Amino acid sequence: MNNFFTQLQTALQKKSPLYIKVKVIPKSPKNEIVDVMDDGTYKIRIAAPPTDGKANAELLKFLKKSLGLSEAVIVSGQRDRMKLIRLTR
Repeated sequence: MNNFFTQLQTALQKKSPLYIKVKVIPKSPKNEIVDVMDDGTYKIRIAAPPTDGKANAELLKFLKKSLGLSEAVIVSGQRDRMKLIRLTR
């Protein structure tokens, strides 16, 4: 998992804001980046359930805290597992 954060932090140093595609897996045991899929999409497990925006809020909080971001915003995919997220240092 550390390798994925290192990749994102390096990319953010070169370009901010950075847009990433994310596939969210809600109701997981813990919050973690699992893998990067062949198309560059980050597969992320989130502990919160996908009800009332809880998984989205937890995802953004997880990314902001883990990467030390000033902002993380869901650009598209509010009600979908596949999301486009804007990350800003």
